[in-house]
Amino acid sequence: MTPAIIQARKAKIVYSIHEYQHSPSCSSYGSEAAEKLGLPEDRVFKTLVVRLDDDRLVVAVVPVKSLLNMKLIARAAKAKKAAMADKDAVVKATGYVLGGVSPLGQKRKLLTFIDSSAAGFPTIYVSAGRRGLDMELRSEDLVDLTDGCYTDLCR
Repeated sequence: MTPAIIQARKAKIVYSIHEYQHSPSCSSYGSEAAEKLGLPEDRVFKTLVVRLDDDRLVVAVVPVKSLLNMKLIARAAKAKKAAMADKDAVVKATGYVLGGVSPLGQKRKLLTFIDSSAAGFPTIYVSAGRRGLDMELRSEDLVDLTDGCYTDLCR
């Protein structure tokens, strides 16, 4: 039971858990999840933590097949610049290890932006809080549980 699963359970949303055998040699966690779960990469979303120029941390949830556009996340967060947060800051803020960061159940609730492509699917897949564990849920439930919003984050 991870904090992400606990949050989803407490909120009484409909979700399902999908487990797969994570390979320690794999560095592209999201692509590995899509491949091992037999899913298209546009339905599996990765959770990225970004540091803004004013030192705030924010979350970007984007398809694993896409790259986060730093200008778009900065604009969405009303900042001038954005860069990937360092590993220690991610672990400290979220309580999760890299490759297992979930947008749900984070230690510190961060402002969350979800790529608008998520709204086009009945359900999406995000990390459930550890490597080798994904959660399928409605993107609207993800928006509600994170107090997030849809925006274009990839080009």
